[in-house]
Amino acid sequence: MAYLANSTVNLLNLHYGIHALAANAGGVFFAVFLLKSGISAPGVLATIAFILAGRFVIRPLVLVLAVRWGLRPLLALGTVFSALQFPLLAEVHGVTPMLFVACVVASIGDTFYWTTYHAYFASLGDAEHRGHQISAREALASLSAIIGPIVGGWALATLGPRIAFAIVAAVQILSALPFLGTPDVVVARKVPGAYRSAVRGVLLFAADGWIAAGHVFVWPIALFLSLGESFTAFGNALALAALVGAVMGLLLGRHIDAGHGGRAAWLACGSFAALTIFRALSTHNAALAVVANACGAVISCLYIPTLMTAVYNQAKRAPCALRFHIATEGGWDFGSASGCLIAALLIAAGQPLATGILLALAGIAVSFALLRAYYDPTRTRAAP
Repeated sequence: MAYLANSTVNLLNLHYGIHALAANAGGVFFAVFLLKSGISAPGVLATIAFILAGRFVIRPLVLVLAVRWGLRPLLALGTVFSALQFPLLAEVHGVTPMLFVACVVASIGDTFYWTTYHAYFASLGDAEHRGHQISAREALASLSAIIGPIVGGWALATLGPRIAFAIVAAVQILSALPFLGTPDVVVARKVPGAYRSAVRGVLLFAADGWIAAGHVFVWPIALFLSLGESFTAFGNALALAALVGAVMGLLLGRHIDAGHGGRAAWLACGSFAALTIFRALSTHNAALAVVANACGAVISCLYIPTLMTAVYNQAKRAPCALRFHIATEGGWDFGSASGCLIAALLIAAGQPLATGILLALAGIAVSFALLRAYYDPTRTRAAP
């Protein structure tokens, strides 16, 4: 089976599933916890933009260390270091020095983790089964997303943030264990033309980052407020969404590997645009917001395999997968930070949260154009 044939990818997906459990029990509450601590919605978005800007500045250091150590040690380091942000987050009470410390640690950990993870997955996965492998990963992550928010919301409400976030940090550290069974990937000291090959990937990730500003950062704030600022209700809504979307990605991944990437781009981006409008209209209605959130899980299972199949296969063909993802992750940070700052300014000026969500439409249009250009309909396969 294409889903299970690559044992290294299976271990990477196991890691990702455990990591997703921590992210869904703690990371999904990052913005709303700051909101609950007394920071305004524009302030939360500005804080996120600060973290993303820090990632942009720190990322060149990843290449320096990867040349010396390889990808696997840095990925394990990023996994463990990013876990430290959660105990620090529990100590944040408004705009204080502890907020700054938590943001810096989050920037460093996330930079090392995501840059090396994408390069590692791209290098060790199979181009001809990429859609299957990503879809299997996302389905496993969706299962984690069913359990994580329920446990995280309950723990925050009953045990308090210190115990809840300490448990999250421990689970994330455990997610590094599967790396004991995976090979290292060596990074060359010099690779001519490595960054030039990443231009399309940078544009794709910049568009995706802009989309994320509306859907990953503004939308959870709107959902949390519509649910009466309840951690439990918020966690349950996220779990319901994950339950709805758990198996959808498996279907589309096979669709992409069968050579229907162009059709997948239409379906994913068209559905994403409709979701954006639906979410913007549901920001003041708890029932509609829960439904809109559940729809997002389904559409993510359509969109992520379509996007990441294109990006990972370009990275595997690039002269250096790590340099490719250093460039593309920088594009994501730029797009997302810009979107968050513009949304923060609009909301601070009196515009509703729905305005920040609707900004995502511009990114979806750009992403669709780039994906259609990649999935040439005259080809019989998405990535030869």
